[in-house]
Amino acid sequence: MRREHPAYPPLTRLGTVSGGAVLAAVLLVVPAVAPAGAGGDDTFRKATARSVQAHEEARRHVDRLRTADAAPARIKAAERRRKALRAELWGRLWTAAKASGDPVAVDPGGHAGGCSARDRDRSRPPRRPLAWTAPTRDYWLSASYADRGAHWAHRHTGQDFAVPTGSPVLAVGPGIVRVTTCGDGFGRQVIVRHPDGYFTQYAHLSRIDVRPGRRVVAGQRLGLSGATGNVTGPHLHFEVRVTPYMGSSVSPLPWLRRKAVKVTDSAAPRPPR
Repeated sequence: MRREHPAYPPLTRLGTVSGGAVLAAVLLVVPAVAPAGAGGDDTFRKATARSVQAHEEARRHVDRLRTADAAPARIKAAERRRKALRAELWGRLWTAAKASGDPVAVDPGGHAGGCSARDRDRSRPPRRPLAWTAPTRDYWLSASYADRGAHWAHRHTGQDFAVPTGSPVLAVGPGIVRVTTCGDGFGRQVIVRHPDGYFTQYAHLSRIDVRPGRRVVAGQRLGLSGATGNVTGPHLHFEVRVTPYMGSSVSPLPWLRRKAVKVTDSAAPRPPR
């Protein structure tokens, strides 16, 4: 079974919560089945992790060549290799996700989960366009990428932003909404594909404000934070992925830093798990 994480009550403030809202401790733990291999099969999981690492090294190699102003032919060859690694990873994870019934693979529009009936396209671009931004405001950082503990079968695959239910959840950059689903351990979630080919996931939402196919810009509202799916309290679970599927996540804060987005961490100790 795939386990989810809690939103720990924050101890150090990084912003102002409008109206003096307090993060409630909500005990809600519902088991969800992971895609075959993405969380249950150890051999598959380790092989997938190696593929993600190989892709990231290939991406860094492309970046180094561009920084060094290498010959265009060398850059194109390195980029072809990176894309080939991503395609192999994509195909493997899509097959596993489809076999397990992961809604991202079998119901990306959220029709079976009822998203299309409950949610509607009500989002508008911000008046002041941004380049890239954090996925929410007035947050505390709780569980971090690769954290281990009793709340996860293996490790935490994203960065948690602890915010009260109903806080706006924002697209971190320009892109196209590819997935809106409601039926698994991530609860209501949105997945956006960005121009650099990476995907960002926004999970446990209380409301979705966009539809698949919608173009969004940085700072545009995707929905509202909540505690849907497998959680123990309200928060935003944010992931950066090489593909839209579970198992391809990379560390989100360094990825945001490459976009010149500074996410401030809390120095406060975390409650025991």
